[in-house]
Amino acid sequence: MTNLRVGLIGYGTGGRWFHAPYLEAAEGIDLVGVVTRSPKRAALVRADLPGVAVYPTLDDLIDAGVDAVAISTPPQTRRALVLEAVAQGLHVIADKPFAPSAEAAGELERAARSAGVLLNVFHNRREDTDIVTAKRVLDSGELGQITRLDLRFDLDEPDTLEGGPTGGLLRDLGTHVVDQALQLLGPAAAVHADLFEVETEQGPTDSAFAIALEHTSGARSYVSASKLSRLVSRELRLHGTAGSYVSDFSDVQTAAIFAGSRPAAARASWGIEREARWGILRTAEGERRVPSAQGDYTRYYEAFAAAVASGGEGPVPAGDGVEVLRVLDAVRESAQQRRTVEVAPAT
Repeated sequence: MTNLRVGLIGYGTGGRWFHAPYLEAAEGIDLVGVVTRSPKRAALVRADLPGVAVYPTLDDLIDAGVDAVAISTPPQTRRALVLEAVAQGLHVIADKPFAPSAEAAGELERAARSAGVLLNVFHNRREDTDIVTAKRVLDSGELGQITRLDLRFDLDEPDTLEGGPTGGLLRDLGTHVVDQALQLLGPAAAVHADLFEVETEQGPTDSAFAIALEHTSGARSYVSASKLSRLVSRELRLHGTAGSYVSDFSDVQTAAIFAGSRPAAARASWGIEREARWGILRTAEGERRVPSAQGDYTRYYEAFAAAVASGGEGPVPAGDGVEVLRVLDAVRESAQQRRTVEVAPAT
């Protein structure tokens, strides 16, 4: 079977650290080019990815021959790039958030469907090690009926907070933790939220949030994140009628990438938390540590390549991204109006 020829558009933080290493490692994919106009980033591509061509524009990449593109550029640029790519018959992975609102995302979903190409959203953190492990605990049934999820993700990264109306932490980490909550507990019916804003050079921007979700199952989830509190913390708690599961895993894959490791050289051991940080399951039978499952963002790209080959939906279809944005739209409305807001139903 011929490998899927993929081009990467953008080589900033997302493109360099969260896309390129996993594209390189993915079976069934050839990373054939990177689009960037920055001489500095072009030099980084040549240093990081010997043999991978650098192009100044999407048109140049298309002329070189690609089947699909992964778009990792600033949020305000993604709509035009997605529309251009699908109009050229390319399959697309769009970084999150792939649109500023659910309504805008729906436009992109319809454009891809009309063009007969696959559009997926890069909700790679479904493959976070703690989330994969928690999903395994859920599927075991040992917790009984799930009643509540607490999910917290704090980073000490003031320099990475994007300012202005297209930035903010809700669009950044909020996209991930809301998606994770929906994956674990199912669709959301209502939201009550607080957004905490700071002034930036680009304008007021949310730098932290606390969101309460009521799921259609009747379960509740409470998700929060921050970037300016000088706090680095991840915590996940699942409450059920038969017990609880608690973990405080580290951001395993990101730490490994920044330490210089690459999944292509270590697939078997990649994304596994060290034993000292394994989660604890507590039931009437007592308590025990739950071994870490393997998280691996590479699996996202392998699933995408398989979907292109088979005609499947892919790991995160555009419709899933739209559903997350429906929740984020409700979060903003709730924070502005200081009330509980129902999540708009799918149309």
